Amino acid sequence: RRAGPRTPDLVIEVSGRRIRAHKSVLAAKSDYFRARASRDVLRVKGVSYGALRLLIDYVYTARMGEVRHDNLAEVVSGARVLQMPCALHCAAEAMRAQLCLGNCYQLLCLAKKQRLAELREAVSDAFDGSLIHCYQEASGEWRVLTRLPEEANAKGCAMCVLHNYLFLAGGIVTGPAGSEPRARLSDKVFCYNPLTDTWSQVRPLAQPRSQLKLLALDGYLYAVGGECLFTVERYDPRADRWSPVAPLPKGAFAVAHEATTCNGEIYVSGGSLFYRLLKYDPKRDEWQECPYNSSRRRSADMVAFKNFIYRFDVSSGRGGEPGPGGGTSGGVEVFRYNTVAKCWSQCASLRPSGGPIQPFRCAPLGNTIYCVNRTGTLRFSLAQDGEVEADGGLKGTFDSELLKAPLDAKGVLLPFVLTLPERLDKAADQEGSLPL
Repeated sequence: RRAGPRTPDLVIEVSGRRIRAHKSVLAAKSDYFRARASRDVLRVKGVSYGALRLLIDYVYTARMGEVRHDNLAEVVSGARVLQMPCALHCAAEAMRAQLCLGNCYQLLCLAKKQRLAELREAVSDAFDGSLIHCYQEASGEWRVLTRLPEEANAKGCAMCVLHNYLFLAGGIVTGPAGSEPRARLSDKVFCYNPLTDTWSQVRPLAQPRSQLKLLALDGYLYAVGGECLFTVERYDPRADRWSPVAPLPKGAFAVAHEATTCNGEIYVSGGSLFYRLLKYDPKRDEWQECPYNSSRRRSADMVAFKNFIYRFDVSSGRGGEPGPGGGTSGGVEVFRYNTVAKCWSQCASLRPSGGPIQPFRCAPLGNTIYCVNRTGTLRFSLAQDGEVEADGGLKGTFDSELLKAPLDAKGVLLPFVLTLPERLDKAADQEGSLPL
């Protein structure tokens, strides 16, 4: 049933086109039209014809049936120009109903840009902590690649790529609110195949773990330690079996802070008073002590490139203590360990001009080491021209430009490198990260 006169008494002109409507109907939902009720012909600027058509249909039907992610910005902008706050809520609700993995990142960007708090919260509630994003350097954009299985535990887990399959192991299991008062450790292991875009569950760990390190070496996966654990186990994907190997030396450290592989061996560092560096030889199945670096700064991550291990430390300028909020007021120091000569050297530093450096995790891709956190991504580039320094390592420098981070990422991001099929992305090499 329509309110007001049977015949439209208002002509709205927009972009050279006309729409006929009823003054009283529009005035009931819009302060803009109410203030102009004396006019019989009204020229509207700042609103597209398509958006105006949708908004007027909404006034008559109370529905936003044709709003989509590709016209949401126009509709929201038009609703604000025409002073229709109820239409903003209706548009957000219409997009919430269309929310899926394929459009969640795009909708999150739109919700943030258009200041649609309800839609932004809906996307975050549905997908936060369970998405894997991929970054293409050519375009400088992140996009959603996949979502973790519901049974996977992002908190406290470890991730690693083996034969271009992504593995996720361990973590902390927390049940629904009120159902399980105490968290427990997980032994589950999941595998993601980028060719088929599917997850599968493989043989669980022999021992549940959280805060473990997961590494790939010579066709095997190694699950190293965990919170208050010294045990190490190895996964053979051909036999789908985990087997124990030599444990970390007792008293090494309560948690392995960083781990990487280099020249067919595993290197693990940790410790609170000084940074120990341990090396695992899979042929001898034994751990050895390596020279340690006496830096007292907070270590962010450790990665290998050729015969060298690069360790990234964050410092505050006053002894390396973390600043307020978990960040630091200083910069980054890069130390390099020569695995052949068995010696450490400082090879680079970064003193940012604005704001503290937040904790980050690293992933090497080509001649660049990407340092990823919630606020952005640093790039540490190793000399492409082969310039060698005194210890035999390549000269490394930080790029001044900070790359963007996935929108609204929370917690620690775990970067890794996968090669994606052409049907998923034009580029072959992508850098991905998992918000925890």
